[in-house]
Amino acid sequence: MTEARMVYVLLDGVGDLPHPDLGGKTPLEAASTPNMDRLAVRGAMGEVISVGEGIAPESDIAVFNMLGYRFGDEYPGRGVIEAIGTGADFKDGDLALRGNFATLGGSGEITDRRAGRNVGRPDAEAVSRELEEGVRFSKSGASVSVIPSVGHRVTVRIRSEGGLSGSITNTDPAYERLRGMGVAKDASGPMRIDRCRALDDDPRAQTAAELVNEFSEQAVKILGDSGTNERRAAAGAKKISCILLRDAGSRRPVVEPIEKKYSLGFSCIADMPVELGISEVLGMEVLEAGGTCDYEQKAAAAAGADGSVYVHLKGPDEFGHDGDAAGKTSSIEDIDGRFFGPLLGAISRDETAVVISADHSTPCISKGHSDDPVPLLVSGALAPPDGTVRFTEAQARSGMMGRLAGADVLDAALNRIRS
Repeated sequence: MTEARMVYVLLDGVGDLPHPDLGGKTPLEAASTPNMDRLAVRGAMGEVISVGEGIAPESDIAVFNMLGYRFGDEYPGRGVIEAIGTGADFKDGDLALRGNFATLGGSGEITDRRAGRNVGRPDAEAVSRELEEGVRFSKSGASVSVIPSVGHRVTVRIRSEGGLSGSITNTDPAYERLRGMGVAKDASGPMRIDRCRALDDDPRAQTAAELVNEFSEQAVKILGDSGTNERRAAAGAKKISCILLRDAGSRRPVVEPIEKKYSLGFSCIADMPVELGISEVLGMEVLEAGGTCDYEQKAAAAAGADGSVYVHLKGPDEFGHDGDAAGKTSSIEDIDGRFFGPLLGAISRDETAVVISADHSTPCISKGHSDDPVPLLVSGALAPPDGTVRFTEAQARSGMMGRLAGADVLDAALNRIRS
């Protein structure tokens, strides 16, 4: 057997649907992508349902699946993965939740789920301290840590004597829970903070729901009086009125390390807390590769990595959430020119396979994750071409690799590039 080196790239939320602003094309179809086109000509394509039919997944469970890990009812929840990724002090029995800093209107309706996205680090840290210092739980000994990460994203960890259960509902109305996974809901209508409920009769879940509701209610009051918000309003920025919570968990996952699973050395290039948490759980070394949009640095790190490397590029997803089809197209072109261009100039495609896909689709017309399939391309090394010429959704539908489940992608790719 010939050992193949792989650069496995997931373009966050790159899948899309035809958009009127792009003349009925998807952003991938509208974008000029000469470097991905070069890879497509030398590769084979298919399409992928990352988690399951009818499931519009969040990034955490989608990435786990795209790396070959299926979870049943035992999935611990995104909150735990993000807590691990932020380096939070988390232990089994703590309650960890993913949160969004969000903006409320005068009657309590959610006017922006991400507080305008422009939540700088000083503001995020200031309101987090205000919440940690101001929240008082009714249960003696209960405490909370609020850990801001990137932009509007935040992790909340609640600790209580006797431990807590993650078997509770979200307060974020845009997501629901399905077997421990976060699943996107229709977020187009008016929304308000949901009340957290226990999903079973476990007293630890009942207590967890009570503490989450106390935190949420007090957070609105504390942030309503926040000096940070007064400064934000004076500067024309959206207020941080609350934290929308979702995907609770209360234990660390235990899984087979990725190197053992595939008998293949794997490192990782990632920026966001959820991807960093996944990397730690799976035992992947995270390579230094600059900031989120430092694509040339990421290309250099991927080209120079020992063994195979998994690369997660965030760019397209946020434009999908914002409904910005032109911006998403530009983001794809930026990645093609500044990541794939330098990468192809630095590797031998006879020795290194490049695999490109996505964790999920984020259509601009719906401004949220969807269950639409995402394209898959396996190019170079020993992988024979199938006549496809562009990395697009339509080309993926006609590719010889057919339709795959996300958890089968790496096995299918390795089968094509190993002999």
